Amino acid sequence: MTEMNPMANTTSSDVGPLIEVTNVSVEYQMAEDRVGTIKEFAVQALKRQRTLKRFEAVKDVSFSVRRGETLALIGPNGAGKTTLMKVVARVLPPTKGRVIVRGSLAPMIALGAGFNPEVSAYDNIILFGTLLGRDPEYMRSRVPVIAEWAGLTEFIQTPVRNYSSGMTARLGFAVAADVDPDVMVVDEVLSVGDQVFQRKSFERMQSLMSGGTAVLLVSHALDQVEKMADRVIWLDHGSVVMSGDPETVVNAYKASVQ
Repeated sequence: MTEMNPMANTTSSDVGPLIEVTNVSVEYQMAEDRVGTIKEFAVQALKRQRTLKRFEAVKDVSFSVRRGETLALIGPNGAGKTTLMKVVARVLPPTKGRVIVRGSLAPMIALGAGFNPEVSAYDNIILFGTLLGRDPEYMRSRVPVIAEWAGLTEFIQTPVRNYSSGMTARLGFAVAADVDPDVMVVDEVLSVGDQVFQRKSFERMQSLMSGGTAVLLVSHALDQVEKMADRVIWLDHGSVVMSGDPETVVNAYKASVQ
């Protein structure tokens, strides 16, 4: 039997869900012993005296998301939600299991993290768009539209280091949402900016979902989850606690944290 790529990518024309996560686990190695100084760390590392333990951030999770469907991940901080998002977005490889993403992918995780703060927003739009797999010439043509949508037209030649965190996140969302991707992963970005921009972001997400984009969403805004999601998975300590319709899962989660 041929070994499958654990992070495979195929075209959206293939039959099947646009996102398939099968028995995925993610493990990290963490140091058990505390080190007071960099010198002590270096000495222990050279002598191989460091004691490492395994931490399983995600434990044997499986799900799929079909075209036009929105799946939300909820749970407390440290539940493994963002780790799982990064696996689907190909930022992290799974330790075990398999992930298949069909078609084009637009990640909305840590918006603005890929920006160069020393250059202008204009240049960052082109650079960030290129990192997302878009043609540089196409991105140049889209700069005015993206800047206007983000409300940053008058600051388009300003270095991003002079932007507030909110302005940077708005720019990141505007670039990521400028196309109609097959798959979108969204991590706590719909609370970016003021109420006007939040409404625009929500409307843009609704437009993408109605157009057939498969969405994987992480949010602590449970009322937003109930409005947007078709299904919800509740994670805790890396494992699935419950999966099902939004109202049932959200109500169960709320009851557990009261």
